[in-house]
Amino acid sequence: MFSVLSYGRLVARAVLGGLSQTDPRAGGGGGAGGGGGDYWLVTAGCGFGKDFRKGLLKKGVCYGDDACFVARHRSADVLGVADGVGGWRDYGVDPSQFSGTLMRTCERLVKEGRFIPSNPVGILTTSYCELLQNKIPLLGSSTACIVVLDRTSHRLHTANLGDSGFLVVRGGEVVHRSDEQQHYFNTPFQLSIAPPEAEGVVLSDSPDAADSTSFDVQLGDIILTATDGLFDNMPDYMILQELKKLKNSNYESIQQTARSIAEQAHELAYDPNYMSPFAQFACDNGLNVRGGKPDDITVLLSIVAEYTD
Repeated sequence: MFSVLSYGRLVARAVLGGLSQTDPRAGGGGGAGGGGGDYWLVTAGCGFGKDFRKGLLKKGVCYGDDACFVARHRSADVLGVADGVGGWRDYGVDPSQFSGTLMRTCERLVKEGRFIPSNPVGILTTSYCELLQNKIPLLGSSTACIVVLDRTSHRLHTANLGDSGFLVVRGGEVVHRSDEQQHYFNTPFQLSIAPPEAEGVVLSDSPDAADSTSFDVQLGDIILTATDGLFDNMPDYMILQELKKLKNSNYESIQQTARSIAEQAHELAYDPNYMSPFAQFACDNGLNVRGGKPDDITVLLSIVAEYTD
């Protein structure tokens, strides 16, 4: 059993993060200058919470402590993923609340037009500042990755903090990818809000520390944005094998491929004999580890397509 989120011609909603996406041709916050060479993203998503097999999925959370959003404005398509740091659970804090609120706030800022397409770090910064200003502190930590397609300039602008990330695939090869940010093994960069007595003790990075990139995209480019639950369990060659199944920008095909990728990563996560990318990384750091890494998994799969009326 799995949860699938689809975006394209249909309106799709997920409980997590109030996730919704509509066809830009429907009006409202849709595309500006229909036609005229504008690009847009056709996106589908799928994910699993790592406790799914134990029957511990909580109502209202699709992917455990992961969160995501897809939003559209006149000038840009924006999507993001975040991975709440599970260690907070030991202190009675629900990690999904921080990541989910962060992504919902990013989504709202985009829909309200309170962003500049070329500055995804700004979306992350404003969202984080809003969380800091809550009268009742929302304790927690999260990684985050924001991807923005400027529909007119055909440029992709990204900001990645931590070990979530993205790949851009063209012609069956990875042509761009995010850089993973780690303080040390299995300790990614993260946004945090800690109680006063723990400030200075809890790891907390600035949104400005996010790795930022900007580059041109082409029609047919595939953009895969995901939390570390995917990348820790599936190497590039496995992901590329799945992406070969995509023949066009039909959203049903994208949805099926996103589902296939998430399912494969989920299965590998529970294989004790599989030498996963995470296990290899652990061995490189002097640890004797084998097997997949059980984790929440969120996959957003997009294709760059030409916007037409």
